Amino acid sequence: MTRVTGATDAPRDGREVQRRERETAVDDTVKRILYVQTSGMEAPERSATVFFLATAAAAIDIEVGIYFTQHGPTLLQRGAPEALHIKHGGAPLSHFMDQARDLGVRFYVCQPSLDLNELKLADLIEGVEMIGGAAFNNMALEADRVICF
Repeated sequence: MTRVTGATDAPRDGREVQRRERETAVDDTVKRILYVQTSGMEAPERSATVFFLATAAAAIDIEVGIYFTQHGPTLLQRGAPEALHIKHGGAPLSHFMDQARDLGVRFYVCQPSLDLNELKLADLIEGVEMIGGAAFNNMALEADRVICF
């Protein structure tokens, strides 16, 4: 565990030290990966890998999020995952997205990228969380790894 403190929070006795350590402890045992998906419907061959890897990571108890930016949000548009097949005759992208979400992978979307692709949050599949740059940067700092596609 890592203790997070400020310069002015000097404890007065041993019980106070223990109480503050419990309150400010960060769980270093939880592993986190943040994937960044920049490609979307314009490059279907680049759309599935992030879901395969995120699902595999979640299956071994890693906390996983996928941040969709640039053209990535087009993969989240209602109807798009069902229509997109990476391989002719293969499963639709929605199949791989559902596997990831069933294991707890969280989907985040970049607000300016919605504007770039002329989309609104209401145009996207259920369960997508919209975050801004500050939230993304905090998530990236907290992650053990950030992997971009």
